[in-house]
Amino acid sequence: MTPVEALEQAIHYLDRSFEQGFKTKAFVRALEVIAALPPEDVEHRAHQGTLSELDGIGTSTARLIREVVETGTSPYLAKLDAETKLPMSPDAERYRAALKGDCHLHSRWSDGGATIEKMARSAVALGHEYMVLTDHSARLTIAHGLDRDRLVQQFDEIDAVSERVAPFRLLRGMEVDIFEDGTLDLDDDLLERLDVVVASVHSKLRQERTEMTKRLVVAAANPHVDILGHCTGRMIGKRPPSTFDADYVFAACAEFNTAVEINCRPERLDPPDDLLVVAIEHGCYFSVDSDAHATGQLEWQPHGCEMAARVEVPLERIINTFGADELLEWAAR
Repeated sequence: MTPVEALEQAIHYLDRSFEQGFKTKAFVRALEVIAALPPEDVEHRAHQGTLSELDGIGTSTARLIREVVETGTSPYLAKLDAETKLPMSPDAERYRAALKGDCHLHSRWSDGGATIEKMARSAVALGHEYMVLTDHSARLTIAHGLDRDRLVQQFDEIDAVSERVAPFRLLRGMEVDIFEDGTLDLDDDLLERLDVVVASVHSKLRQERTEMTKRLVVAAANPHVDILGHCTGRMIGKRPPSTFDADYVFAACAEFNTAVEINCRPERLDPPDDLLVVAIEHGCYFSVDSDAHATGQLEWQPHGCEMAARVEVPLERIINTFGADELLEWAAR
């Protein structure tokens, strides 16, 4: 293991733990500093004990680098791994073992923190057979959403990365914004070129109940939409869920073969259990998705598996228990 690889792994573990404070920023800064130096300079400073003289290298990051240079491994990294592993109940483990992929995640092309290839290789390490890359659409400017030209350019990179990570499958997708009237933030000709489309609301989340219901039903009925993303839009402790008629929305999802996402982000865990029960009663499909914006966050699926286990979501209704070809066949129906 090199110092750069060790720092990347530490950041992975911190992202997995949803640590968003000073520690993560310190490791990200240290990675930038070390990656910019010749490896022999880093080794020399490690042996001389002068790493901390570099701007951006603190006590913890210097210790990790020194351990890796001297031994090729790191007790500190092992400790971080143990501290940040996500626990799972036996019931949730059954769901996690059945998952073959992840249908909602982001890369540096929008607001993610890792390249497409790093996300793909991290998914491989988790035992996934495929992932659907779903960077944001253009309307979400705060997340550097992709317009037509950038999406087409991304297709080329997806094809190139796919060759390097084969037989792992890298599928084309996008998290497309749902406009106030239920229409989508992407033209039909490009929607047709995507393997899987996640449609989500990111604006006017306090829309009146009847209008929000109509908005979600129109989106769910769109023949290009495969997954309704984080349907209530809640941010736990920060933003209440949107209000809508769950019976109408989930009946539409069931009628038009649109899966209800079980969003695994710790601040979302969306939809809440009571709405999941309604979706089950309507016979909906589901997708247990990490909504990862960094490699470590790909390991958040256990959160959604706990949610699914609590309300007994039928395993056969979870689309990312399908293999890639079966998922594509399902999405094309």
